[in-house]
Amino acid sequence: MRRVENKALFQHLDKTIAAVLFEENTYPWEVLPKIHDFILEVGMLLSPEEYDQVKEHVWVSKSASVAPTAFIGGPAIIGPEAEIRHCAFLRGNAIVGEKAVVGNSTELKNVILFDRVQVPHYNYVGDSILGYKAHMGAGSITSNVKSDKKPVEIKVGDYKIETRMKKIGGILGDHVEVGCGSVLNPGSIIGRHTNIYPLSSVRGYVDANSIYKNQNEIVRKDEY
Repeated sequence: MRRVENKALFQHLDKTIAAVLFEENTYPWEVLPKIHDFILEVGMLLSPEEYDQVKEHVWVSKSASVAPTAFIGGPAIIGPEAEIRHCAFLRGNAIVGEKAVVGNSTELKNVILFDRVQVPHYNYVGDSILGYKAHMGAGSITSNVKSDKKPVEIKVGDYKIETRMKKIGGILGDHVEVGCGSVLNPGSIIGRHTNIYPLSSVRGYVDANSIYKNQNEIVRKDEY
């Protein structure tokens, strides 16, 4: 299942402080349980000339912008020139990359946002990874728990990968665009440079360089 491996989804590992997690693991969902300890380990090594420890286990780059109404729970690392806008809610285990945008009423929990990711309006992003320059339109969310509370399966065509994990949200490769009001169901993986139409309900793996209109209408960009 090379299409859902880290090396296929993320070709800009230099664009995240957490690069080593992706290099040491084959699949992105294997990274999720390791975010907490990684932040604690790396945070203590960050230069006090570049980062302020604003509270216990929360490190914010001196060049980042954090609105006074935003809440950042630890552990968390907010990268250089990141923008945390009014009423953003970072519940913890969050890595926000350089020049990333976390917008009004956006909630993050156990996530890695690569550099220049944008989740700017009313987004919920939980137990998820967003690759370099990925963007989620207003109101688009990740669903990270199945309604029957069973472990999440990764579906690639007719093949299923058992993860034995109950919480996996969305995994977005580099340069993915998710349209407004869309829902990424548990274990959704979107390949690089793919566009998701607004108001979509996405399940399983969507191939790279695609345009997702609905579950039965996915076209290659070179065929569009």
